[in-house]
Amino acid sequence: MLEFLSYFFGKGESVEFVNFTVAHFMPILIVVGMLFLIYRFREKIRDMKNETVIRYILAFTLIISEMSYYWRLVAMPSLGPNPVDHLPISVCGWVAIFASYMVIGKSQTLFDLSYFWALTGSVFALITPTVITFTGPTRFRYYQFWAEHLVIYIAIFYMVFVHNMRPNKKSFFKAYIGIALLAVIAYFANRLIGPGANYLFMARPEDTPSILDILPPNFALRLLVMVSVITLLFVLVYLPWYMKDKNAKKRISQG
Repeated sequence: MLEFLSYFFGKGESVEFVNFTVAHFMPILIVVGMLFLIYRFREKIRDMKNETVIRYILAFTLIISEMSYYWRLVAMPSLGPNPVDHLPISVCGWVAIFASYMVIGKSQTLFDLSYFWALTGSVFALITPTVITFTGPTRFRYYQFWAEHLVIYIAIFYMVFVHNMRPNKKSFFKAYIGIALLAVIAYFANRLIGPGANYLFMARPEDTPSILDILPPNFALRLLVMVSVITLLFVLVYLPWYMKDKNAKKRISQG
């Protein structure tokens, strides 16, 4: 039993997870299917007597999936847990926390942060999940990663479809300033900790293949490209709502 637990909660010495395989696409496809069902039955869900229970389940899942990442490190000394390597300076980690409180309290501010940060920041983790390269579908870390990152999207679009929450112009700037502040914290953390620290991937490319490998190694150029890409993504994820509002105003003026 102990041998199984050590294996399940540990990690391999060679590559176990490969990008763009069934193990990569299957969790994403499952969640896409769940989002379709939420959208399809949004009115029935909204009118459910115990609809609140669904939101509490989402919040509980997000908190447990985020905290279990640290519980695993504490329980497995063989993983070499080092506090300075696992500070709470990550977009995905904070979005999981924001989204959990957002679904319970229906907070517009937390929705704003979760919506923009998830769709512009954590999306890179879904494209190339480098952090699970050595933990495939037979390991706990594989399921913890997908649970944390994908339930975020379920929570966000659940609030969009069922509770009609949406971003606005203020949301855009609020979330942009927030991620800029997180980037400043990450920069100083990388500088203070020194070699090995790479919060928000600002210091250097990762050791395993990632979409972020296209970023230049020079810090100034790296920062410039990251700011440009994030700004563009912020615009793109807000664009559908902007066009919706614009078309609505146009219909009103013509009516």
